[in-house]
Amino acid sequence: MKPQDIIAAKRSSLWIFGYGSLVWKPDFKYKRSKVGYIQGYKRRFWHGDNFHRGSDELLARVVTLIPEDDASTWGVAFEVSGAQVEAALEYLNVREAVHGGYNTEMVVFHPEDGGPAVQALLYIATTDNPMYMGPAAPEEIGARIAVCEGRTGHNLEYLLRLATFMRTSCPHVDDQHLFAVEAAALAMVSYMLETQ
Repeated sequence: MKPQDIIAAKRSSLWIFGYGSLVWKPDFKYKRSKVGYIQGYKRRFWHGDNFHRGSDELLARVVTLIPEDDASTWGVAFEVSGAQVEAALEYLNVREAVHGGYNTEMVVFHPEDGGPAVQALLYIATTDNPMYMGPAAPEEIGARIAVCEGRTGHNLEYLLRLATFMRTSCPHVDDQHLFAVEAAALAMVSYMLETQ
């Protein structure tokens, strides 16, 4: 489902689920937000980025979601309503689709506060995306993240902000992939500083 299709449906309210940079930097107006999770996906640093956190010469590593039946991914859902719906979708279409290579899907979001589950819009980069980088060892991913920078900032900032969000907002969740990549990236930065 494309964002313009959602607009055409004339929704008065829409939830948008963020699991990467949206958790700390939505950059659109919203009515409220909730921490929670979706099921059937795992978060992985398997997508390339040549705009926000990387370049054509050196693709950054950013997160996408990989289908996996028993997995769940924690993040933040933002409710937009009224005029916020169209404004948010127009902004996210440029940020996530045009510059990020992400497509959209609808998923079921489960709020941590025990409130009712809601349908939420999700941006996801699939394996057929030309910037999809695929699996790699945490050490390889971390080494790449340690040296990449794009128009929005350093790839390391992206990683550290996501890890900080998980520790502060979802302290009960052990996101092993995220924390392994974080440890590898910090080890690479430490090594680079020691060898200067």
